[in-house]
Amino acid sequence: MRSPVTTVLTTVDSADGATALARGAVAERLAACAQISSPVTSVYRWQGAVETAQEWQVLFKTTVDRYPLLEAWLLAEHPYDTPEIIATPVVLGSADYLTWVAAEVTDGPEAAQ
Repeated sequence: MRSPVTTVLTTVDSADGATALARGAVAERLAACAQISSPVTSVYRWQGAVETAQEWQVLFKTTVDRYPLLEAWLLAEHPYDTPEIIATPVVLGSADYLTWVAAEVTDGPEAAQ
């Protein structure tokens, strides 16, 4: 099934910070779910120096329509001055899963009952 779903990736400097972002976005219905990956090592240039840091990745599942609200929320809640926020469209996927994602970021399944 073609999809209006997108994944949104960010990184943060602690497991607790990743959990807070994941739970907050899901609670606000900006994401249907979020997955937190184990620490990764990030190498990047920041303020003229090459830095290396341990970070946790958070991968959110949302819709293209909800992306602007999720991005604004992440910018407000994220501890970094310039957080990584990258959206990647889901081109194809399971119809049931994609329907679930869309329902969770709108009214949720309880509204359909």
